[in-house]
Amino acid sequence: MEFEARILVVDDEDRIRRLLKMYLERENYLIEEAEDGETALIKAIENDYDCILLDLMMPGKNGIEVCKELRAVKSTPVIMLTAKGEEANRVEGFEVGTDDYIVKPFSPREVVLRVKALLRRSSSTSFLNTDTKAKDVIVFPHLSIDNDAHRVTADGVEVNLTPKEYELLYFLAKSPDKVFDREHLLKEVWHYEFFGDLRTVDTHVKRLREKLNRVSENAAKMIITVWGVGYKFEVTSE
Repeated sequence: MEFEARILVVDDEDRIRRLLKMYLERENYLIEEAEDGETALIKAIENDYDCILLDLMMPGKNGIEVCKELRAVKSTPVIMLTAKGEEANRVEGFEVGTDDYIVKPFSPREVVLRVKALLRRSSSTSFLNTDTKAKDVIVFPHLSIDNDAHRVTADGVEVNLTPKEYELLYFLAKSPDKVFDREHLLKEVWHYEFFGDLRTVDTHVKRLREKLNRVSENAAKMIITVWGVGYKFEVTSE
């Protein structure tokens, strides 16, 4: 049997894992489980999951620590599960590379919708289709974005981005020199499934610049902060 996606569900509560497993399996997803952060990190590094549902508060290694360590080696999409009143932790989660979060108590159907939305955005197999149409590629000096393959290269070196980081870069790059405020970026990049702190945009821009800068300082400089307004993508004349 061929599954639509392989998902790791991480939560120290057996009841929550069983509930999520039941609903996600109905969507033809292959579900694996981990009941603590240490086990989750080992599984996430050793296996290639399409998405990880990761509880924030767990005994031992918590969700923030797991995501931070995972991001050092992989860009697997992560949805953090958090309890109400943990706003500061959610911001920290975005800073370490979380793609989305869901607040407990949650509707299992909401989880399914969030997972489907994230999988759509993070899909990187469309370039395998034998389609004769022109490829969706944006090329600038020092930076190339292949949207069919969800691949970014800076000065010829591939840059490993999370789905949200990629989508933010692609959105800005599609409209060079156009300034977008944070509210507009939240609406367009995070879509219907996220209503949150404007600092989310700032933390993602920061991480995006850092990753680009490791490969190409010129590419990182293309993302410009417009003080008091927001951000824009500026093409250099080099």
